[in-house]
Amino acid sequence: SLYIKKGNPLRRILLVLCLLFAFNTHAFSNTTPPPAEARETPLSLCQAVAQRGGVIRAAATPASSSGLQPFEVSITYVGHSTFRVEDATGVVAATDYAGNAGPGKVPDVVTMNHAHSTHWTPNPDPRIPYVLKGWGENGAPASHHVQIGETIIRNVTTDINSTYSGFEENGNSIFIFEMGGLCIGHLGHLHHLLTDEHYAKIGRLDVLMVPVDGGYTLNLADMTKIVKRLNASVILPMHWFGEYSLQRFLTGVKEGFAVEVKKDTSITLSLNTLPATATVMVLQPQTYFGIFGD
Repeated sequence: SLYIKKGNPLRRILLVLCLLFAFNTHAFSNTTPPPAEARETPLSLCQAVAQRGGVIRAAATPASSSGLQPFEVSITYVGHSTFRVEDATGVVAATDYAGNAGPGKVPDVVTMNHAHSTHWTPNPDPRIPYVLKGWGENGAPASHHVQIGETIIRNVTTDINSTYSGFEENGNSIFIFEMGGLCIGHLGHLHHLLTDEHYAKIGRLDVLMVPVDGGYTLNLADMTKIVKRLNASVILPMHWFGEYSLQRFLTGVKEGFAVEVKKDTSITLSLNTLPATATVMVLQPQTYFGIFGD
């Protein structure tokens, strides 16, 4: 009801205050929090920039009987390109699963790649809840983002381009396992250098599983470039066919990396126990089945 003459500075101030009051009243009276099921799941902690599709959720598994402490992760080298990864909540994942996930409970999730029969199986154990193929269907690239409790498993596709198996666009996937606070990457059957887009999608890695055969996958010089750029704290060689190819890789990375050859098949890691210097850790395979051929 207060009349303020046009041109008076008080008139402009009063109008601004009235508009702010009206806006805030409307906003607070019409805003309610969305239901829990409609809220966006937090982005991957291992990615600097993330673009992703839908998220598959599963209930957390019972507490682990492995004796792991909270935020510890056990990694076991089953053989060839298969690692068995378990966190303190009991979630178990197996990489490049071809039918053997090592001893213990049936995995909650397995990943597979399409390069050869030693990296996948058409008949996975039917008790495995999630079988993630690294290749897509009907020409579309594979796209996975599975969440089991606090664990996230996702993929970044690359091409297969092999003298032995031919070319298959998006036939391979780099799988990333976010478990126990660690970012664990498995390069699969990688055949080419990675682009900046690949690196952005992969994000930070604490542990890297890398094929070091030097022939069936990417040559060792280029694979070493990838290892150095990903800059993981722990590098786990896989897909090595005897001491010759393994030693060639170790020789190539000794500039800038510590090297530890373990007598065991397993290691236990956490964010607090990662080595201060990037370290290549050679684990002994549980089985040599398939390790000398592809």
